[in-house]
Amino acid sequence: MATERDGVVDVASHSTLYAIGAYFCDRTPDLVEDVLADADAIEREGLRTWAAREDVAVQDAFETLVTGLAIRFYTALAGEAVDAPAAARAADPG
Repeated sequence: MATERDGVVDVASHSTLYAIGAYFCDRTPDLVEDVLADADAIEREGLRTWAAREDVAVQDAFETLVTGLAIRFYTALAGEAVDAPAAARAADPG
């Protein structure tokens, strides 16, 4: 018998964000860690600050942020572990 959680996961797994995360993880697994690290940095620094530091357009920074969110969403629902980004590991050697 399906639980309420199973129903929520099923509905969420049909979302665009889930699809983006699944596609990215499937097609470019070697870039997942880098995108997550960049998305974390964007969250800490802000879109404009990160974009200026990286010399990229704010739109590109936003797309990186959304891709990082999609990866996290997909892996959370799929129950797949993604290694913590290198920046996070360096900040917490623990």
